[in-house]
Amino acid sequence: MEDKGLVFDIQSYSVHDGPGCRTTCFFSGCFLKCEWCANPESWDCNQKVMFAEGKCKVNQGCSRCIDICSNNGIYIKDRKIEMNWNICGDCKDLKCVESCYNEALKKCGKLYSVDDLLRILNRDRQFWSRDGGVTFSGGEPFYQKDFLLKVLKRCKESYIHTAIETTAFLETETFLKAMEYIDFAFIDLKHMDREKHKEKTGVYNDLILKNIIALKESKWNGRVVLRTPIIEDYNDNRENFEQTADFMNSIGLFEINILPFHRMGDSKWNQLGKSYKYKEYEATSEEKLEEIQEIFLDKRIACYIGSETSF
Repeated sequence: MEDKGLVFDIQSYSVHDGPGCRTTCFFSGCFLKCEWCANPESWDCNQKVMFAEGKCKVNQGCSRCIDICSNNGIYIKDRKIEMNWNICGDCKDLKCVESCYNEALKKCGKLYSVDDLLRILNRDRQFWSRDGGVTFSGGEPFYQKDFLLKVLKRCKESYIHTAIETTAFLETETFLKAMEYIDFAFIDLKHMDREKHKEKTGVYNDLILKNIIALKESKWNGRVVLRTPIIEDYNDNRENFEQTADFMNSIGLFEINILPFHRMGDSKWNQLGKSYKYKEYEATSEEKLEEIQEIFLDKRIACYIGSETSF
């Protein structure tokens, strides 16, 4: 059987995921577990159920999901559907999703073959304009590295401009091999301090920094922009960004994109039965963003805020 990859979303007409207008493919699976993640459904590389309570019609007598569930994971409490996430979080058959006509229950993740994705990309390419193409995001696209590499090779054969949004947390040789088929890269750098990096993401940053350096020292001729989400009381201090700027200058990197914090992932955490630690945090202020931008500009590094980029 042909190899397939698990993709949890495909967005056409994306304008913030690289140059021009693009089609963004969101791959399931991630090596990091960032506490502020906007796509927590992407952490594992398997299909799973999500429950949007606001769409549920149990108050109108609907109970099909309860009737079809063979694991006794769904029940009614105080006239509302409740899910036992210790059971539902690991469910494989997901029959409840098929039984829900109101889309309160959703199956996250769909299997695609290489041909499936290329058909979608070839359908969209008429809308990309000269600079557009495909962006592979996630999760972490390299979590499914073998499938990703097959797709990348087909894209190059079809003259499709390729971009990637990655944590660069993978074996260096594999990373550099795949990057040969990438034209543009966003590489996440959450924090310069290795202990702080692990505190909120679950992994040290040693391999990430190593791969960024290795990419710059290789013969790769694409464009790379570092990306950092601004997280209050974590990485939003002058010391961290001065260290980031010094690191960039030391290896010849001169572009970074800082991303203001947002709570758009809150509902997804709820739909997965998870508690979102950042639900009380506010969006990053313009003043803070401009303060951070000045740190980089003072060190002659181009710093783009949010979607205000040069591409």
